[in-house]
Amino acid sequence: MPHLTTPAIICAVRHHGEHGAIVRAMTPNDGLVSGYVRGGRSRQVRPILQPGNIVQAEFRARTQDQLASLTVEMIHSRAPLLAEPLPAAAIDWTCALTAAALPEENGYPVLHQALDAVLAAVEAAPAARGWAVALVRYELLLLNELGFGLDLDQCAVTGSREDLHYVSPKSAAAVSTAAATGYETRLLPLPSFLVTGGEAGWPDIIDGLRLTGHFLERSILTDRRRDVLAARERLVDRLKRAVA
Repeated sequence: MPHLTTPAIICAVRHHGEHGAIVRAMTPNDGLVSGYVRGGRSRQVRPILQPGNIVQAEFRARTQDQLASLTVEMIHSRAPLLAEPLPAAAIDWTCALTAAALPEENGYPVLHQALDAVLAAVEAAPAARGWAVALVRYELLLLNELGFGLDLDQCAVTGSREDLHYVSPKSAAAVSTAAATGYETRLLPLPSFLVTGGEAGWPDIIDGLRLTGHFLERSILTDRRRDVLAARERLVDRLKRAVA
C-alpha cells in the first residue's frame, strides 16, 4: 500500500526506538493497517495516538512490503473516557481484540462500522448496560467474519428453531432446552438477546460474554495473541463488580 489517505480508528500503539511508535489502525475499506509515526512518543502526538481515537491517517511507503510512514491528524478524541474505569476497559479491550485478531490490509467494512458503533455507544451511554450488548454482538460478528461463526439458527440435535437456550462448546451450534436435558452443565448458556434481539439484563450480558469469550480464546486468541486476554479479563471483572 504505497499511499493511502483515510479516516481510521487507532487500535494499538507500540513504542519503537526512542521517539517513534508503530500504530495499527482500523480503516473503513482496507482493514487493519500499520504505520510508523515519527515522534509518536512526543507530548504533541502521544494524545492523538490513543486507542479509540478517530484520526485522518496518511500512510506512505516506497514498496508494498515496506512498513509505511504514518502521519495523523485528530478527527475525534475519546481521551476523556480513559479516566473512567469501565469505559476505558471497554475501549482498551475492543481495540486490542481488533488489532490482535485481524490480518493486515484485508478489508472488513462491516467490522469497521461495528467497531465505530461500539466505541460511539461506550461514549454516549450513561451506564455500561447501554453498550455491553453492542460489545457482545461485536465479538460475535468478529468471530463470524473470521470464519468461526456460531450457528444460532436452529438446534444442532433436533433442527428446531424454538426454545434455543444453549450452545455446544465443541460444535458452536445452538441446542434446545429439550435436547440439552441431562447435559446442561456441559453446555454454554445462550442469552435470548443473541437470538431474538432487543435489550438484555446483566445475567444475560455476562452469559453472552462468557459465550463469545470461550470461542475467541479457542479459535482466535491463541499462542502469541493470548496476551490480549488480560484486557478482556479486566473488563469482565469490572463489569461484574459494577453490577454486584
